Amino acid sequence: MQRQWKPDWRLWLLAMLLLPVLIGLGTWQLGRAGEKKALLASWDRQLASGDWPAALQAGLHTGQPVVLTGRYRTGHDWLLDNRTRDGASGYEVLTLFKPDVGPPVLVNRGWVLAPRRREERPAIETPAQTVTIRARVADFPTPPVLGETRPENGWPRRVQALHPETVRREASRVIDRLVRLEDPDQPGAYRADFAPDLMGPQTHYGYAVQWYSLATALVVLTLVASFRKQEGHAQDDDGNG
Repeated sequence: MQRQWKPDWRLWLLAMLLLPVLIGLGTWQLGRAGEKKALLASWDRQLASGDWPAALQAGLHTGQPVVLTGRYRTGHDWLLDNRTRDGASGYEVLTLFKPDVGPPVLVNRGWVLAPRRREERPAIETPAQTVTIRARVADFPTPPVLGETRPENGWPRRVQALHPETVRREASRVIDRLVRLEDPDQPGAYRADFAPDLMGPQTHYGYAVQWYSLATALVVLTLVASFRKQEGHAQDDDGNG
């Protein structure tokens, strides 16, 4: 079967419109991978130096690992309501932490099982001595709620959501990001099994390969579709048959 070059201008127009987009997306993902590698290297340097104020000055990013030395503020715990683990209802425990250097920060210490009776609250135990904790930066818990809830008094205090402005009533200089304990082995931790919210450079490289592969497939398919079977040759074959 012989084929000849007979490109369809509509097909080529579509290919010329799509090809720069696919290549651009692949290049953008490569750039994001480079940025992420540089960011991870910066985090590693901060961890090695243990310089928490330098991390604050450089700007905190979600998923960033940090190490802090200081004291928990005992007796001031928020219980983030409606949190479940393995089908059980409970709370995430949020406690103020005062580093040896720098402003206070809110620490998410992990999940704790709720008592059977709603009016009861879990007993929260907090280390009183100076501790060193490993954690990751996260946003304040501000999920959408169906309606306003009456503020509670006393401690620990249940909340459906927690904003920095609320915490600043107890510690005026608290930063507008919180940290989640790295694992349950950290001082003061409960069930701290949070998965880091971080896309590494390898993921960006994978996306780049996918976009470039689509661009290559587009070129190959467009070229193949531009070679068509010669109609005259096909009719001759039919007549000879």
